[in-house]
Formats: sequence, C-alpha cells, structure tokens
Amino acid sequence: MLGFGTLAKKVFGTPNDRKIKATRPAVERINALEPEFEALDDAGLKAKTEELKSRISEGESLDAILPEAFANCREAAKRTLGLRAFDVQLMGGIFLHQGNISEMKTGEGKTLVATFPAYLNALTGKGVHIVTVNDYLARRDADWMGKVYGALGLTTGVVYPRQPEDEKRDAYQCDITYATNNELGFDYLRDNMKSELNQMYQRGHYFAIVDEVDSILIDEARTPLIISGPADDRSNLYQGIDVLIPELTEEHFELDEKTRSVSFTDAGNEFLESRLVEAGLLPEGQTLYDPESTTVVHHLSQGLRAHKLYQKDKEYIVRDGEVVLIDEFTGRMMPGRRLSEGLHQAIEAKEGCQIQPENVTLASVTFQNYFRLYEKLSGMTGTASTEAEEFAEIYGLGVVEVPTNKPIARVDEDDKVYRTAEEKFAAIVEEIRLAHEKGQPVLVGTTSIDKSEMLSSLLEKAGLKHNVLNARQHEQEAQIVGDAGLPGAVTIATNMAGRGTDIKLGGNFEMKVQQALDAEPNGNPEEIRARIEAAQSEAEARVKEAGGLFVLATERHESRRIDNQLRGRSGRQGDPGRSSFFLSLDDDLMRIFGSERLDKVLSSLGMKEGEAIVHPWVNKSLERAQSKVEGRNFDIRKQLLKFDDVMNDQRKVIFGQRREIMEADDLTEVTEDMREEVIDDLVDTYAPPKSYADQWNVEGLDAAIKSSLNIALPVADWAEEDGVDQEILRERIAEASDKLMAEKAEAFGSDALRQIEKQVLLQTIDAKWREHLLTLEHLRSVVGFRGYAQRDPLNEYKTEAFQLFESMLESLRADVTQKLCQIQPMSEEQRQQLVEQLRRQQSQAQAAAAQAPAGATNPESEAAGPAVAAREPLVEGFDETDESTWGNPGRNAPCPCGSGQKFKHCHGRLA
Repeated sequence: MLGFGTLAKKVFGTPNDRKIKATRPAVERINALEPEFEALDDAGLKAKTEELKSRISEGESLDAILPEAFANCREAAKRTLGLRAFDVQLMGGIFLHQGNISEMKTGEGKTLVATFPAYLNALTGKGVHIVTVNDYLARRDADWMGKVYGALGLTTGVVYPRQPEDEKRDAYQCDITYATNNELGFDYLRDNMKSELNQMYQRGHYFAIVDEVDSILIDEARTPLIISGPADDRSNLYQGIDVLIPELTEEHFELDEKTRSVSFTDAGNEFLESRLVEAGLLPEGQTLYDPESTTVVHHLSQGLRAHKLYQKDKEYIVRDGEVVLIDEFTGRMMPGRRLSEGLHQAIEAKEGCQIQPENVTLASVTFQNYFRLYEKLSGMTGTASTEAEEFAEIYGLGVVEVPTNKPIARVDEDDKVYRTAEEKFAAIVEEIRLAHEKGQPVLVGTTSIDKSEMLSSLLEKAGLKHNVLNARQHEQEAQIVGDAGLPGAVTIATNMAGRGTDIKLGGNFEMKVQQALDAEPNGNPEEIRARIEAAQSEAEARVKEAGGLFVLATERHESRRIDNQLRGRSGRQGDPGRSSFFLSLDDDLMRIFGSERLDKVLSSLGMKEGEAIVHPWVNKSLERAQSKVEGRNFDIRKQLLKFDDVMNDQRKVIFGQRREIMEADDLTEVTEDMREEVIDDLVDTYAPPKSYADQWNVEGLDAAIKSSLNIALPVADWAEEDGVDQEILRERIAEASDKLMAEKAEAFGSDALRQIEKQVLLQTIDAKWREHLLTLEHLRSVVGFRGYAQRDPLNEYKTEAFQLFESMLESLRADVTQKLCQIQPMSEEQRQQLVEQLRRQQSQAQAAAAQAPAGATNPESEAAGPAVAAREPLVEGFDETDESTWGNPGRNAPCPCGSGQKFKHCHGRLA
C-alpha cells in the first residue's frame, strides 16, 4: 500500500518536477525564436545586444527579455564554439538566472550553461562574476566562453593572483569577469584597505554564478579568508616545545578522532610543567595555570595538534623545505595557504623546516559573508541536493535537479566490505587487472596521497601500467585526466572533486589533436584531425564495448557528495559505465563510526579471508554515518557564521565609513563632530554633570585639553567665575579649538588640510580596526569557557564585541582629534612631505594585502613593489652598499630601505 507522500508525488509530481515543468514554456519560446536569430548576420547579434540593453534601461524586466537573450546567446555559441545548447542546458540557465543552484550531472555542459544567465544579467551594465575553484579553470573558461560574449558585443575579463594592478582593475570593469572565490574575497578585503577610490578593483556585487558551488560555499566555508602581516619571531619557542611533544605517553593526552580534537590530561600538564622549567621555557615557580602562561599553553596545544592530528602526505606535504597544505576535498596543493594561530609553525618545527614568523590579522572575511554581499547569487554543481538544507538556511538558495540530456546508463554496484585493508587492496588489484585485460578504463579514487602511492606500488608489483594524479602531479593534471578514458587506462586519483576536465571515452580528442599538431608543425591540420578522429572513434567503440569507464573507489569519504562526484565521472552524456566502492573495517570512516558491531556480524557469518559482504543494508548504514559527519560539519559552519556575523556587522560599518571618507571632498564636518564629542567627553569626565565648580578636576581638565586639543586655556580662572557651568565650559573650549583649526586651515591652505584630514582619518581607522580584530580573536578564544558558568558564549561574545566596538570608536575620535590639532603649519615642501608620509604609512599597511596568495587561511602576503614613489629608509643611516647599516630585519619584515616590500623580496633577496 502506498503512503500519502508517495501517492501525492505520483499524482502531483515532486516539487522538483513542478519547477522543471514551469520552465518548459520559456524553453519552447527560445526554440521558436531560433530561426529568427539564425537569419541574423554577425553584426545583427551585436545589434540585438544593444537593443536589449536599451529596452532594459527603459524599464523592461530581465524576465521579459529572457527568451530573446537566451536565443541570441545560443546562436552566438553555435557560431563560435560549434555547440548548440540542449533544452536541459537552457533550463539550467533559467534556474541560475532565478537565483537557484542548478544540479547538473558531470558532462552535461555546465560551463556553457553559465553563459546564458551571465549574458542576460550583464545587459544591465552592472557586471557579472563567474566564480571557479581554481585559476586554471578561470582562465580556461574566460578564454573559451569569451568567444561567445565577444560575438555578442560584450567584454570578458579574468582575475588571477599577482595580476598587475591596471589589468586587474580592467578585468573587473568587464561585463563578465571570471575569478576564483579566493581572489574575489581577497580583492574585497584589499579594496577596503585602499586610500583612494580610483585604486579600488571591484565596482559592486550584483550577480555571481558559482561553479562547483558545493565545494566553494560548503567545503571551504569553514575557512575564513585572512590578510595578515608578520608578527614577532618565536622560532625558539616552537622548536623548544616540539622537542617535548614526542616524550608524551598515552596517559598524557586524550585524542578524539571523531571531533578531530586532542587535549592534555592533568598528568600531561604536570609532566610538561616540570620539563618546561628544565628547558627554561617556564620560569621557576610559575605553573601552566597562571595567567602569565597563556602563550606557552597555547603553543603547547598547537604542538600537540601538529603531532597527533596532522599527518604528512595527508593534510600536508613537505616540498623544497616548505610545509605545503593539501586541500582535503580536491587533493590539490595550496601553496601560500597557512594555518593560523601558530599551528603552521608547529608543523614546520615538527618537520624540521625553517619556521616562518606568525602573522597578525589585517583584514578577514568568511566566504559565507562575502557571497551574501551579492544582490543575486546562483550556483551549479553535480552534487548539491544532499546539502539543500544548508544552502537554503545560510544563503537562501534553492536546489533544482536538472534532468540529464540522455538517460544515465551507469551501473552503481553495492559496496563491498572486507575485514582488513590487506584483503581489500588485494581484491582491488585483482578487479583492476580484470578490467584492464578487457580494455576497460579504470579510475581509482583514493582519499590521501600516501594511499594512492601505496596502491601504485601494489599495481607496479602486479605489472599493471597506470598514472597517478595527486598533489605531487598537480602540473600534469589536465593531461592525466584527458588520457583516463583510453582503452585499458588505469588512473589513480586523490579526490576527484571539481577537476573541471571531463573524462571522455577513448581519450580527449582536442588534446590529442593539439599534441599531434605540436609534434608535426608542418603537417596538414585537416589530415591530422581526420586521422585522429578515426582512431578516436575506434577507441571509443572499444571502451563502450568493454563497459565504459569503471570508477573504483578504495574508501568512503566523510561526505557523500565527494563520493557522488567521483561516481559521476562515469556515465556522462548517456555513456555506459560502472561504479563500485571497496571498503574495509580498517577505513577511517568504518573504524570511527561503529565498525565493532559490523566486525561481530562478519565474524558470526564465518566469512573466509578475501570474502566481502555486499548488501544494501551496509550502504544504508554508511549513509547514516556520513550524514552524522555532514551534520556535525554543518553545525561547525553555522557556529562559525554566527560568530562572524557579529564581526560582519562591524566590518560593514567600518568599510562603509572608509568608503564615505574616500568619496567625500570635504571632511570638515566629520572632524568637527569628532572634536565636539571629544570635548563633551573631556568635560563630562573632569567636570561631571550636576557637580559644582569647586568639585571639578581643574588640573586634570587643563592637562587633557593641552594633550588632546593642543591649546592652553585658563580653565582655573573660569572655574572661579560666577555662573560658569558645564555648558559654558564646553562652549569656550569648542570656540578655542574651532579658532585653532581655522588658523591651521589658513596657514596650511584649505585644500592641503582637507587632504591631510582624509589621510589621518583613513590611517587611524585602519590602525584601530587591526587592533580591534586582534582583540576579537582573543575574545573568541576565551569566550567558550563562559559555558562553564551556564552563560551562552555567543551572547557573551555579542555583548562584549559591541562594547569593544564602542570603545574603539571613542578611541578613534580621540586619536583623530589629537593628530589634527597637533599638526603644525609648514612650508609648501614640508606640506607635501607630510601628505606623502601619511600616504606612505597607509600604503605600507596595504602592502601586506597587495598580493596575498589565493586561498590563504593566514597567507604569507607578498607586497607588490614599492608602496609609494618617494622612498624614505625605515632605518636611519641606511646605506644600500653597506649591510652593517641595515639593522637586523626578519625575512618577512618590511625592508629597511623603505620600499614597502618584504625584506626577503627586496634587499634580503637571496642571490
């Protein structure tokens, strides 16, 4: 008997079916317009773009012109790329325009799908951002799809790390801009460290299409983007602590693999206390529980995490003496990305690498809050439905499953579970041998580099030729993936998520043609293409006959999406295919989530060595375990977002204030208001309301006025006058300070003073914001302990963060007022020098942000050349030819020559 839910779905269709059905009239209208647009010449397509633009400017809605825009874009793609979009691709484009996530299987042509909504929304003139997971895809897609936009009369730009400033600014001015999520986020932060509007890159956040949306908005959402500068060098502390960690025994710490946390026991604390005193890292008589020991305790915790939670060749590799992190979801190296709060330094100490100094935060933002800046957001991926709840709750995005162009012919087998890893890998090698012998290409998915290399050695012993794709072979990625569909090919890949290159049966035709043309530069291109096309057709037929691409996974990931992405590599565009997961009770997921029960079941079944259990119940059990992990990760991301939302409100205020200051020609009113508030505070502090004159702290007020406002006033005489109250006192001080500033304006010249006011305001805001960020980081790290007192850490954080923000604004007003009151009239030459000096200080603060590498949790920022044209050495008596006059700067410290670059990139560069 059918349940009510099942019955309703049969009668009315699922909500997804209804959404698909709702797009059909629009798709039919686009198809009906096709002959009309085919009749247009190339100039006619561009003229149509101009017509549509003018209709939008006259008030016509995007939805009203959608059929014509999509028909025009389809025709341009057909002429420039030889690709005619299928109906399902048009549907995907409609859902993207509506601000949804289009879930489309691998090989369904998502890159082309993005051109339709991008073209339609770019007609508004506000600019569209297409977001990719890596620089290779950003450049490839911009180059490839740029031909379509060019045929329609629109401009295309691409943004990449370490791009020349002017080129980057031009890229953001284009109608459609391709960029990685990291570079967009960093450019947003960099823009809000600039001192002039014309230096800013981004012109707004109107519409973004996020490719591999689950990877960017879910997997990477736990990692905030941070632009940072170097702090004090503490190499000795890291190295000293690193020596002690290996001495710990199991009684000294508690490890929880489920939550990836590790902590010291009381026995561990006692042991370390005595060893730290012996090593001279803890003063005699001081315990780890004393407030003075906070820094040492923090570094001990990070040292323990580095040794017990971070494994070489899994979470990171050591390359050229540097610790390079590996993306757990894609298996790619992430050069430039560094773990924060001293954890990266602890790993460097563990591996005996040179320890880079820690960094202090200059600006930060999470991907959640960056992408929520856009008026309209959309995304596409092959696997989003498992995270539909998170997309809806965090970003307000709906997920729509778009049907495939051809029915899926892939066979998905039940998981095979073995008792031990040895039995599992023996079965995997045998399975690969059988597939290889019949000419079936095999894609083997692993979860870490060391496992892929271990399997590679097993295949070598078995005499099976194969390719390995992981972080070490990063440069050959496109070639290896392109060859993965050749008959009998065996490819071992670490985390295949979001590779951006399809595995085509018989091999990648275009890649083969390009290689042949490179090998035969004088050959006839047409003959070469024809020859390769014939060989390609034959190879494709052989692979299809052998059963298509066989995806063999050696382990389940924590996330079902990653498993589904691997599975989706097979069976693209209706191709035959097969997928199978080989598991053992030694696998991390099985071991951590209840393998004991399963072990008992397998033992009771009396299974022989080498036998596997294959049953749909096992699949269900694993899905439940994965759901638990995904649920926990969602909670972590939600919690991160709740805390970041507090900072985000403050970030918006500060960034908004900076922009207003940069846009303003005259800031006199702003500085006057600040001065008045400072005077109010001074009077309220030293001559409190409802107090008598003889109760005032006259000496304190006199000293504070001299310090803050740079004027000497007869406050003591005023206090003895009859009828002088707080209000009269306030007016007299304000009058004297206004007179002082009027004299300064006359002496400086009005324009120069306006310029100085602007630079002082920006410089002071940035300095205060940096201090505030550091204070919030410290607050965030300790506020969790409030839970022991039955107080909600989040509410405590909100309250204290608000109080800290208010006190920061007060301090800002006082600093700006003091600086402006203390500047002295000077000659024209001195005036110019002061303006330049303020600009230089501002630029040096930005230097750390100028070229932050993509994807950094705590990046080693690269300064982009001299910060200002006029150089002033930071070290007095600096002589370029005499190293003894340079002082002793750290590798990551600013160069003493005053260039604004890091020492290691300037005079400290190794020959």
